[in-house]
Amino acid sequence: MNDRQKDILRLLSRNREISVADLSSRFEVSGVTIRQDLDSLQRQGLLRRVHGGAVLQSADEISSRISINYDRKQAIAEAALRLVQEGETIFIESGSVNALLARQLKERSNITVVTNNLFVARTLKNSSVEVITLGGLYQHDSESLVGSVARLGLEALNFTTCFIGVDGFTFDTGFTCTDMMRSEVAASAVCKSPQVCVLTDSSKFGSVALSRICTLDQVDHLITDSHIPGEYRERLQEYPLTLTVCQA
Repeated sequence: MNDRQKDILRLLSRNREISVADLSSRFEVSGVTIRQDLDSLQRQGLLRRVHGGAVLQSADEISSRISINYDRKQAIAEAALRLVQEGETIFIESGSVNALLARQLKERSNITVVTNNLFVARTLKNSSVEVITLGGLYQHDSESLVGSVARLGLEALNFTTCFIGVDGFTFDTGFTCTDMMRSEVAASAVCKSPQVCVLTDSSKFGSVALSRICTLDQVDHLITDSHIPGEYRERLQEYPLTLTVCQA
C-alpha cells in the first residue's frame, strides 16, 4: 500500500465517503490513478466502490474498522507476526488488528491457525497456512462464531499462543469487549493458551467496554502503538509482561 492510499483511508475514515474528483484535485494526480487506488483498496476489503468514488463499509464490519488508524494497526500486526514461529499452532480471535495479522501470515508456511472468525479464515484461504475454524453462532457483522459450540470446540484443541483483540483497557477493569458472547470465547482461549498476546491500538486505553475478557496478569505480551498515553506506558512497565510499542 502506497502513501497516497494510506491518506485516502484516513480521509475515508473521517468522512465516510469520498469522490474521485476531490481526490484527484487533492493529490494532483489523474482520475485514472485515483480509480486504480480505490480499486486496489476495494480488493483488500478496505472500502466499497460506488459510482464516482468510494464509501466506508458498515461501521460494524471488520473491513471498515481496519481502515481506522490503519498505519498503527498494521505496525502492531507486523510486530505480532514476529512472535509466530514455524511449526506453531496459534489461535487468532476477531478484531481488525487480528485480521491484519492474518494477512501477514499469508506469506508463511508450516503454521496452523485456529480461529472463530470467518474473515480471518477467508483471508488465509489461498495461503499455505492450515486453518481450523470453530463452529458456533454466526455474528454477521463481525463474522465471528460464538456461543457454547465455539467454546466447546476450543476445549478440544491445543495451541501455543492466542492473539486477542480488545475494545477497552483500564487497570481497574482489565481488557474488555463490547460483545459479551465474543468476550466469552476470547476468555476461554486465554485460559487455554500457554501464551496470551493482546493486540490493540492506543485508542482503547482508558475505555471500558461491556464484558471483561481477561485481567492484566493473564497477559504475556501486549502490543500497541506509540500514541499510548504516557501514564499507561509507564505503569505497564511495572508488570511482568512484554510491552511492545510500535512507531506509527
